Formats: sequence, structure tokens, C-alpha cells
Amino acid sequence: MGETDVHDLFRRAVAEDDAAAMREGVKRMLGLAEGGGLSPEREYELRRPDFVMEMPQSGERVRGREDMRRMQESFPGGGPAFTLRRVVGCGRVWVAEADGRYGEDHWQVVAIFELDADGLIARETRYYPQPFDAPDWRGGFTERM
Repeated sequence: MGETDVHDLFRRAVAEDDAAAMREGVKRMLGLAEGGGLSPEREYELRRPDFVMEMPQSGERVRGREDMRRMQESFPGGGPAFTLRRVVGCGRVWVAEADGRYGEDHWQVVAIFELDADGLIARETRYYPQPFDAPDWRGGFTERM
């Protein structure tokens, strides 16, 4: 399966409560599947235009897939790497648990993905283990919650 198939995996997860399809889609999105991750353009296309992501521990909200893409492209030193632990859920709501690594920092993250009827990501909420101050560099892409 190529990156063009990720949206099909998400559609199947929604339509058929297919946990294996969702797990594979999330793996591909996070860059853990064979052949690496998705291109920024393809990952962008998997989100609704009015996509919202919240990070309660830092009090940040990203509105729109454009700001999400710009934020991802602006990570100093490149983006984080993830090791997926598990994906559970059904229908339009799926939860991914992963270990993250960014520079010397290691942490766990729980991400809740809410998909629309067509399998596009409408909303994502990421929970990290402890509250933290939002980095200054993300200020142009996020708003305070």
C-alpha cells in the first residue's frame, strides 16, 4: 500500500469499525510503516480544512489544516519521532498511544482522533504526561485555550 491508500484505510475504519485499518493508517501517518511516513502534502490532505487540534497540557489549539501544516514544517531541528504502542476505538473515534522522541526528550502521548463520515481527521486531542509551557516558536500557529 502506498501513501495514497491511507485515506482509504481511514474510510474503512469508519465504515466497518476496522481497527486493523485504523492502526495501519495511523502507523503510516506517523512514519512507522515500511517505506517511511507520508509526505507533508499527503498528511495535510488527510485533515479536514476546518481541522482542530488541541494540546490541553500546554493550553494550545491549532485551527485549520493550514496552520497544522505550517506548525509541523516549523519544528526546529525537524519533527518528533514516534513509536506506536496501540490504537483502539470504533467508528469515528480512535485513540493512539505512542512513545515520542524529540531531540533528547522522551515522553508518552495519547492522541484522540475524531474522523468525519468520509474518513478525514476532523479533530485531534493530544495528551502529554505533564503540563508544560507552550514553546514560543509555536505562537504563530496556535491560540491559547
